[in-house]
Amino acid sequence: QVRLVESGGGVVQAGGSLRLSCAASGIIFNQCHMNWYRQAPGKTREWVAEVRNNGKANIADSVKGRASVSRDDTKNAVYLQMNSLNPEDTAVYYCHVRVRLSPWRSQEYWGQGTQVTVSS
Repeated sequence: QVRLVESGGGVVQAGGSLRLSCAASGIIFNQCHMNWYRQAPGKTREWVAEVRNNGKANIADSVKGRASVSRDDTKNAVYLQMNSLNPEDTAVYYCHVRVRLSPWRSQEYWGQGTQVTVSS
Protein backbone atom coordinates (compact mmCIF):
# COMPACT_ATOMS: atom_id res chain seq x y z
CA GLN A 1 0.00 0.00 0.00
CA VAL A 2 0.98 3.64 -0.34
CA ARG A 3 2.91 5.12 2.56
CA LEU A 4 4.26 8.60 3.02
CA VAL A 5 6.40 9.14 6.11
CA GLU A 6 7.54 12.64 7.03
CA SER A 7 10.42 13.48 9.30
CA GLY A 8 12.61 16.40 10.25
CA GLY A 9 10.17 18.58 12.15
CA GLY A 10 10.91 20.07 15.52
CA VAL A 11 11.26 23.26 17.49
CA VAL A 12 13.42 25.98 15.99
CA GLN A 13 14.03 29.61 16.84
CA ALA A 14 12.85 32.35 14.55
CA GLY A 15 15.35 32.89 11.78
CA GLY A 16 16.41 29.27 11.81
CA SER A 17 16.11 26.54 9.20
CA LEU A 18 14.70 23.06 8.90
CA ARG A 19 14.84 20.36 6.28
CA LEU A 20 11.81 18.12 6.12
CA SER A 21 11.93 14.73 4.47
CA CYS A 22 9.23 12.47 3.11
CA ALA A 23 9.90 8.83 2.33
CA ALA A 24 7.44 7.27 -0.09
CA SER A 25 6.63 3.66 -0.78
CA GLY A 26 3.98 1.77 -2.69
CA ILE A 27 4.05 4.17 -5.64
CA ILE A 28 6.03 4.48 -8.86
CA PHE A 29 7.80 7.43 -7.36
CA ASN A 30 9.57 8.75 -10.43
CA GLN A 31 6.21 9.14 -12.17
CA CYS A 32 4.59 11.13 -9.36
CA HIS A 33 4.35 14.83 -8.63
CA MET A 34 5.00 15.30 -4.93
CA ASN A 35 3.58 18.05 -2.75
CA TRP A 36 4.05 19.61 0.65
CA TYR A 37 1.14 21.12 2.55
CA ARG A 38 0.89 22.60 6.01
CA GLN A 39 -1.84 23.24 8.52
CA ALA A 40 -1.51 25.77 11.30
CA PRO A 41 -3.72 25.60 14.39
CA GLY A 42 -7.22 26.84 13.60
CA LYS A 43 -6.46 27.27 9.90
CA THR A 44 -7.21 25.32 6.76
CA ARG A 45 -4.57 23.17 5.12
CA GLU A 46 -2.35 25.23 2.83
CA TRP A 47 -0.33 24.10 -0.18
CA VAL A 48 3.36 24.94 0.24
CA ALA A 49 5.35 23.42 -2.60
CA GLU A 50 5.36 20.92 -5.43
CA VAL A 51 8.14 19.08 -7.20
CA ARG A 52 6.98 17.50 -10.42
CA ASN A 53 8.22 14.19 -11.80
CA ASN A 54 10.58 16.09 -14.12
CA GLY A 55 12.10 17.95 -11.16
CA LYS A 56 10.40 21.27 -11.80
CA ALA A 57 9.50 23.00 -8.56
CA ASN A 58 6.65 25.33 -7.68
CA ILE A 59 6.57 27.27 -4.44
CA ALA A 60 3.67 29.04 -2.74
CA ASP A 61 3.92 32.81 -2.57
CA SER A 62 3.68 32.66 1.23
CA VAL A 63 7.08 30.95 1.46
CA LYS A 64 8.71 31.93 -1.82
CA GLY A 65 12.30 32.99 -1.31
CA ARG A 66 12.52 31.04 1.95
CA ALA A 67 11.62 27.53 0.81
CA SER A 68 12.92 25.07 -1.71
CA VAL A 69 11.72 21.63 -2.65
CA SER A 70 13.68 18.77 -4.15
CA ARG A 71 13.46 15.06 -4.74
CA ASP A 72 15.73 12.06 -4.94
CA ASP A 73 14.20 9.40 -7.14
CA THR A 74 16.91 6.91 -6.13
CA LYS A 75 15.63 7.10 -2.55
CA ASN A 76 11.91 7.67 -3.25
CA ALA A 77 12.22 10.80 -1.16
CA VAL A 78 11.14 14.41 -1.34
CA TYR A 79 12.53 17.25 0.73
CA LEU A 80 11.39 20.68 1.85
CA GLN A 81 14.05 23.13 2.95
CA MET A 82 12.67 26.04 4.97
CA ASN A 83 14.88 29.01 5.86
CA SER A 84 14.35 32.25 7.77
CA LEU A 85 11.55 30.60 9.70
CA ASN A 86 9.11 32.78 11.59
CA PRO A 87 6.35 31.93 14.08
CA GLU A 88 3.76 32.06 11.27
CA ASP A 89 5.44 28.98 9.81
CA THR A 90 4.38 26.95 12.85
CA ALA A 91 2.23 24.13 11.51
CA VAL A 92 2.00 20.45 10.84
CA TYR A 93 3.67 19.78 7.50
CA TYR A 94 2.27 17.03 5.31
CA CYS A 95 3.60 15.15 2.32
CA HIS A 96 1.02 14.51 -0.40
CA VAL A 97 0.72 12.61 -3.64
CA ARG A 98 -2.12 12.08 -6.07
CA VAL A 99 -1.90 8.75 -7.86
CA ARG A 100 -3.75 8.21 -11.10
CA LEU A 101 -5.56 4.91 -10.93
CA SER A 102 -7.26 5.19 -14.33
CA PRO A 103 -7.87 7.90 -16.95
CA TRP A 104 -10.90 9.05 -14.95
CA ARG A 105 -9.95 8.27 -11.35
CA SER A 106 -7.18 9.28 -8.99
CA GLN A 107 -6.48 8.79 -5.31
CA GLU A 108 -4.85 11.19 -2.89
CA TYR A 109 -2.51 10.05 -0.18
CA TRP A 110 -1.21 11.95 2.83
CA GLY A 111 1.50 11.32 5.34
CA GLN A 112 0.88 11.55 9.06
CA GLY A 113 2.57 14.96 9.21
CA THR A 114 5.52 16.39 11.06
CA GLN A 115 5.18 19.26 13.53
CA VAL A 116 7.23 22.40 13.00
CA THR A 117 7.20 24.92 15.83
CA VAL A 118 8.98 28.23 15.47
CA SER A 119 9.62 30.12 18.68
CA SER A 120 10.02 33.88 18.73
